[in-house]
Formats: sequence, structure tokens, C-alpha cells
Amino acid sequence: MLDLRPSPIAGTWYSGNPKTLAASLDEYLARAILPELKGQVIAVIAPHAGHRYSGAVAAHAFAALRGLQPDLVAIVSPYHNYDPHPLLTTAHDAYATPLGNISVDKAALADLQAKLPIPVTPIANDPEHSLEIELPFLQRIFSNEFKLLPIMIHAQEETVAKQLGEALAMVLRNKNAILVASTDLSHFKDQNTANTLDREMLKRFESLEPESIFEAERHEKGFACGHAAVAAVEWAAKGLGANRAQILNYATSGDVTGDYSSVVGYGAAVITK
Repeated sequence: MLDLRPSPIAGTWYSGNPKTLAASLDEYLARAILPELKGQVIAVIAPHAGHRYSGAVAAHAFAALRGLQPDLVAIVSPYHNYDPHPLLTTAHDAYATPLGNISVDKAALADLQAKLPIPVTPIANDPEHSLEIELPFLQRIFSNEFKLLPIMIHAQEETVAKQLGEALAMVLRNKNAILVASTDLSHFKDQNTANTLDREMLKRFESLEPESIFEAERHEKGFACGHAAVAAVEWAAKGLGANRAQILNYATSGDVTGDYSSVVGYGAAVITK
């Protein structure tokens, strides 16, 4: 019997019905029109709101993975709840979604911990949505079975993100793996303010200079709730030879709801070498 992490968000953040969920994801992915992607895809950056709000944007990131068959997917997300530990992972053997179970690669986790001076603390029954929300997209875009390396960052600090990124690069080198960074952009600004802040943060993502992401946050030039997750993935991707980041799509919750007075920003990007 697999020790499964039960989903706390299926049926609310996305459909709990497997057929409805698969159909909605396939529709988002079919509508995602991408520019020509040059080079090998190393990583993607995707938003993590409920699929109704950010699914259309997220689909652009996952559409960039079409045709790939990775053995391992490393997802780095923020941890939105309180925990005293800087880095977290699941204590369970697999994640459950309505589309099936995804096994956690315990060997890769152990390897990561061996290469990382910061402890990665396993927790059971975590309520975190930002990692799980990406899983159904991966289950639809990949035709093969893959394993998961799930990391949630509570301490959104530059040193933590850099050490994590460098360790991930060492673990994933010579593996058939993909990296996913989970983040939303600015929160609860009016549409015009959000667009200005988000454009600046997306520019930092595209520069492939992870330090500049923290600089934007510090000086309030742009915001991303998963800024450390993106930075960690960019450091990892660069360690694996990546040299280009490309923004694929951007929208806000206002573009979905029609309420532009207080919005959340969503961006999708791909990182290649």
C-alpha cells in the first residue's frame, strides 16, 4: 500500500472529477500558442492559482514540455503556511490527484539532502496548494510515468535559494529531468499597478539573473510569492547549462473575472539551453 498524500484542493481549486479535469486541462493546453522554442527545455515557470484563474496562463508553460518524456520532475514552490523549517518536502510516498498517483523519488531526495547544507524536512498532510496545482498539468502533458522531487521553500532567502539551486543542478545532472518553478506575481493591486510591477518581475525572470529577482522584491519594484522558488530553479537551470529564459504568457485574475480593482498576476516562462 502506497502512503499517499491526499489532495486538500481537488474539487475546489480544480475539478475533482477525473474526466472533467482532463478535458479542462486539454482545452487549456490546446489553446496555448507558443513562439518557436530554440534549444533544449530545462525548466518552466508556472502560476499556481485555481485553474479557473491561472490555468490558461499555466498551460503555456506546460505546453513547452510537449513531446518530452522525463523520468523525474523537480518542482520547487513556496510554502504559504507557517513552518519553522527553511525547506520542506512531503513525508508521503506519492501525491494523489484525481488523475492518479505520482511517486516521490526518495533516492533523489536523499541525494539532494546529501548535497545540501540546509535540512529538507519531510512533513505529512501538508496543506500547500502551490506545488500540487501543477501536478494535473504534468499528468496530461507527459504520456509516460515520471517520479517527483517536491521541494517547498519556507525561508524565501537568497542564500537558501542559491544553495538549493546549486544542489538541484548536481542531483539532476545526467538525469532525464525537468524543473518546474511555481509562483504567482503581484497580489491585490489594481490592474495598471499590477501590470507595471509584473512586467518588471518578468523582466527579471527573463534576464536569468536570479539575484535580480531578490533585488526587485527588496526595492518593491516587483513581487512574486514564489520568488525564491523561481530563483532556485534558475540557479539550477544555469548549473545544467541553461542560457535563455523566455516569457510565454501573462495575464491577471482581472482578465478572467472582469474585476480590475484588485488582481493577482500570473506569468508563464520557459528556460532553455
